[in-house]
Amino acid sequence: MSDELTGHTTDPAAVVADVVARIRVAVAGGVGGGLVGGGDGGDGRAPGSGGDGLGPDGDGADGRGRVVVLVDGRSGTGKTTLGNALAVALGAQVVHLDDVYPGWDGLRAAADAVVTDVLGAPSGYRSWDWQADRPAAWRTVDPDAPLVIEGCGALSRASAPLATVRVWLEADDVVRWDRAIGRDGATFEREWARWADQEDGFIRTEQPAALADVVLRT
Repeated sequence: MSDELTGHTTDPAAVVADVVARIRVAVAGGVGGGLVGGGDGGDGRAPGSGGDGLGPDGDGADGRGRVVVLVDGRSGTGKTTLGNALAVALGAQVVHLDDVYPGWDGLRAAADAVVTDVLGAPSGYRSWDWQADRPAAWRTVDPDAPLVIEGCGALSRASAPLATVRVWLEADDVVRWDRAIGRDGATFEREWARWADQEDGFIRTEQPAALADVVLRT
C-alpha cells in the first residue's frame, strides 16, 4: 500500500527525507548497502551530503548490492527536480530517461531498457541524439554505486522488484502543461498528444502508481 503525500509543492524536501528514511530502513533490514560518504561528482555521481550517501555493501534489490530509486510520473510532474535532489541526498548517480528514449515514440523501449540495460549487465544505456534523431554513445553506469532513475517508464512491473524505493508523482493536467511547455517550448507542444498517448498506454499496462512506495502530488 502506498503512502500519499499531498499538497502542492515545488520543494521536494519532504519526499527526499521520506525516501532516505525508507532506504535506511531497507539497509537496516539487509537490503541495499551500508552507509558511506556521498560522492564528489568526479565519478559520475551527484555530489553527496556527507554521511547521507548509501553504499553497496549489502544485498541490494537489484542483485548488485546497490540502492536503486525509481522516480516516475507523467510529463511535468517534477521527476527531474526530485530525481536530482535524491541523487544529491544519496550521493548517487542519476539516469534521466530523456537521455534514453529513442525518439518521440520511445517510451516503451526506454522502460524496457531500464530493466535490460540500466539495471542489467553491463549496467548502462544507449543514449539518444535528439538533434540528429539517431542513437548515440553507450553510457556506462557504475554497477556498485547508488542509482536514481527518473522518467516516465522508470517504474514498471519488471523494474519494481529491482528497486529499493519506488516513487510516483502526480499533478493536475494544467499544472503539468504549464511546467512542461514552459521548460521545453514549442517542440514539446507539437508532440504533447503523441507523448501523452504513450504515457496512457504505459500507465494502463503497468499501473505504476500501484507499484509505488510513495505517491506524491506536486
